[in-house]
Amino acid sequence: MKISSNSQGSSLNSVVETPEHESVLLDEVLHWMRVRPGGLYVDGTVGLGGHSAAILEHSSPDGFLVGFEWDEASRLLALKRLQRFKGRFVLVRENFARMGEVLQELQKIPVTAILVDLGLSSYLLEGSGRGFSFLRDEVLDMRMDDRFEQTARDLVNTLPVPLLEELLRSYGEERFARRIAKAIGERRKSKPIETSKQLAEVVWRAVPPSVRYKRLHPATRTFQALRIAVNRELENLKRFLETAPDCLATGGRLVVISFHSLEDRLVKQAFKADKRLKVLTKKPIVPSAEEVRRNPRSRSAKLRVAEKI
Repeated sequence: MKISSNSQGSSLNSVVETPEHESVLLDEVLHWMRVRPGGLYVDGTVGLGGHSAAILEHSSPDGFLVGFEWDEASRLLALKRLQRFKGRFVLVRENFARMGEVLQELQKIPVTAILVDLGLSSYLLEGSGRGFSFLRDEVLDMRMDDRFEQTARDLVNTLPVPLLEELLRSYGEERFARRIAKAIGERRKSKPIETSKQLAEVVWRAVPPSVRYKRLHPATRTFQALRIAVNRELENLKRFLETAPDCLATGGRLVVISFHSLEDRLVKQAFKADKRLKVLTKKPIVPSAEEVRRNPRSRSAKLRVAEKI
């Protein structure tokens, strides 16, 4: 297995400046991971490197971090941000589902603590141009890793309507799944749905008028469902939850931040059922009112922690 990491020849100079980004529940993450000098830490979802930078800062001078980020543009942005910690980290272009294999190959196991933040990074949402946001007019792609073949456009335009309905219901918990799937099926008969804006308009017209102007945009759950399906997010999370405890040293901490009920349910159930773990958070930790005010995207974050016994 060839690991794409810091040593890859991609040029950091070709990457745009790191966008402004506030890491969710940062103080809580540092507290529950018990970040300290000399520790060996894993950030399973590096994104733009906010949590990683804080972990490296608080584990100075000799803590080490292994980061996982499967979107190459995000990985390069994070590399640029973390250059001041050179020699104390490695960033791998892999999904956290393969964490155990990668850590074994790097000979960085067992680890002190693992963090996984399952939220969509601000770069992917606003700067990638891949159609993650229904507020933008971009190609309907939604791949977090451009090595994948299937895009959201493929699913929207080729999946049979009954399967599309099931996808929206299962991954988006969309109560209007049937209406939306039917509307997509009708639209694509005449012309393919190519962009995020086109899809959002189809969904907006499909739902009842009474829900079109609520706080939650009517296309939110449809976009969530497609993103989860394209990137196999729930399958990856399940695999990670099964294997991550084996990567921890005794007393090591597993910290997971989720943003919707499907993820949180999987994490809660996995922590409770795993005899290798002791649950430390009976109820999930959520952002303070002040953090939500500063960073509205943190509003739905839930942090759960378990310890290797």
